[in-house]
Formats: sequence, C-alpha cells, structure tokens
Amino acid sequence: MSNDTPGYAGLPDNLPAPEDDGLASHLPGLELPIIGLPATDGRHVDLSSLSGLTVVYAYPRTGVPGRAMPEGWDQIPGARGCTPQSCAFRDHYADLKAAGVEHVFGLSLQDTDYQREVAERLHLPFPLLSDHRHALTNALRLPTFTVEGAVLLKRITLVIEEGAISHVFYPVFPPDRNAADVLAHVQAAKAIYSPSR
Repeated sequence: MSNDTPGYAGLPDNLPAPEDDGLASHLPGLELPIIGLPATDGRHVDLSSLSGLTVVYAYPRTGVPGRAMPEGWDQIPGARGCTPQSCAFRDHYADLKAAGVEHVFGLSLQDTDYQREVAERLHLPFPLLSDHRHALTNALRLPTFTVEGAVLLKRITLVIEEGAISHVFYPVFPPDRNAADVLAHVQAAKAIYSPSR
C-alpha cells in the first residue's frame, strides 16, 4: 500500500510491471496444509478446512497514512498497489459472492494489529489473515522478496476449492484489476461447469 500522499489509493502511470519468475508454477493443484491463521475479525482460519470456493489475495504490506513506505518502494516491480487492490476486492465483493465465492481473504506477513487498521480504514467486508510466523508461506513456498531486512509476500492470488489450489494469478498487475480478473475467471468456470438450461 502506498504512503499517505495525494492519490495514495491510485496507481502511478509508470509503475514497473513484475515478470513471471516461475516461483508460483508449483502451486496449482496443491492441497493446503492444516494451518490456522489469525484474522482481523478475531477468528483463526484454516484455509484447508473451508468448503466451497475461497479467494485469497496475498500482498506485500499495507502502509499507514502519515508513515513513509520503504525507500524506492514504487520502483520495486509489483510492490505498490495494496490499497487499490483491497478496495477493488471490497467493491467486487458482492459480485464475487453472487458468482459463488464463499470466502474472500487478504493475506500478508504483518501481524493482526497492523492489519486491523487498514481493514477498518478501508471498510473491508472480509477479514485479512496474518501469516506473521511465515507458516503458510513456507509450507506452500509462496514467492517472497526482501526490503530493508523484512521478508514480504509477492502479490499473488489463490483460488481454492475444497482445500486445494485450483487457479493462481501471478504475477498480479495492475493490482486494481485483480478482483475483476478473479471475478471473470470464477464466472467463466461457473459457466463451463453449470449444466445448460
């Protein structure tokens, strides 16, 4: 997420696009491990146990208004854009639910107290999950990068069906289009598997 500058919820025109480094190619078809993650709504969520369709968008880190992001943040491909991405999932939440998505979560390596600020500020209708112990990240070998000594998740979105990853969006760019892309994917898959009338 960008720092508190004019238009922080938007994206500059010259953001560098991330390239597919192949670090997510092992994920489709993978069954999720049994790992409980703290959520901003007070629950512990085990993604492997959820029924139906689940969408998890992982993002590097959320910023706090008035605090600067790491130096050179906008020049790191795929780093900037957590606010636009989260707002897009908020705005498409009802459409995703109508398309058959049972659960939507954001995921990062920040702790829950840190995440709660953005969940409240952006009025997110879904919880954010904290993998601050890196348990899920390490178990799934999710792609990461390091900034100023901190390990952060690369932006990636997982579509999970009955505890297994059915589709991966990676790299995610631009971030503000991710929710619409996920919705289109879910609607297309539903059309394929729904019996014709």
